[in-house]
Amino acid sequence: MRLLQSLRTATARCVSLTLALFTLACVTATAAHAQAAWKPDRPVTIVVPYSPGGGTDVMARQIAKVLSRRWNQPVNVENTPGADGLIGTRRVIDAKPDGYTFLVQLPSLVLNRHLPGFKGADPVTQLLPVSAYSILSGVYVTHASIPGKTLSEVVQYCKTSPKPCTFGTTENTARLRLQMLAVELPSMIVVNYKGGGQLITDLIGNNLNIASMGYTAVLPHMQSGQVKVVMTSGKQRSPVLPDVQSSIEAGYPQLTGETWYGLFAPLGTPKPIIDAVSAEVREAVKDETVLKSFATLGASPIGNTPEEFAKLIREESDRLTELVKRFPIQ
Repeated sequence: MRLLQSLRTATARCVSLTLALFTLACVTATAAHAQAAWKPDRPVTIVVPYSPGGGTDVMARQIAKVLSRRWNQPVNVENTPGADGLIGTRRVIDAKPDGYTFLVQLPSLVLNRHLPGFKGADPVTQLLPVSAYSILSGVYVTHASIPGKTLSEVVQYCKTSPKPCTFGTTENTARLRLQMLAVELPSMIVVNYKGGGQLITDLIGNNLNIASMGYTAVLPHMQSGQVKVVMTSGKQRSPVLPDVQSSIEAGYPQLTGETWYGLFAPLGTPKPIIDAVSAEVREAVKDETVLKSFATLGASPIGNTPEEFAKLIREESDRLTELVKRFPIQ
């Protein structure tokens, strides 16, 4: 009798355990399916907080085209420039966190809290990383009349020039690196531009000696012979500029800096939506048209998870914060 009772008890426990495991498996499978199945059922907006026509805009539009095709929904790119990208960033921070508004941003996002006069909450804390989709190095460019084929030769020219050399840029991260260059070249005058258009105009007009900028903006003027690239900011030579030294080769490791481009969502966007969109972005960067477009711009595809992108942002923030302590942004 006791043996029969023990068998019944054991059987009941087995049945209960089996049902519990089956229920857990069903819940897990349902959650995973719901996460993977999320897709927008109306138009999506990707905010680019910079002017149209630049590399940031071009790459965002390539990603948007693929997402639109995969979702069978319009994905509209909205350019909202101003205040070093803060106006467009605020537009997304204030948007409803429902998966229909996203932001494109660069490493300069993590420098906003260090800018003179900046007030309010750090934008990084009010956004959720979705996925970084590309990375590329910047270029250091001079007017064609400036002597020297490398940055080192240009610096030597500036040291002996009767007039201080002017160095222009539009990016906060580049401004920070230029302060490190100013240690070697204290006579250098850094000129901060609000947009690339005026910077290019001054450079090709020889009103600006040197500039740090994106490859896309300088390409037509390099091809026309008006300007020349003397260094890239990457750790290795750029595939589109194989004859130009990288910052490491040129002896300026402190000027190394690669720019990632990534998608962010408003804080509070549900995790299943973040994960689903991230997965779609990772597929989008495999698209042949996207790869060709990125290659033309000198960019390489990434496509990472939200967790991987968050780690990349933390590392960039830590690195730039240490630099700001040594070289406060003016």
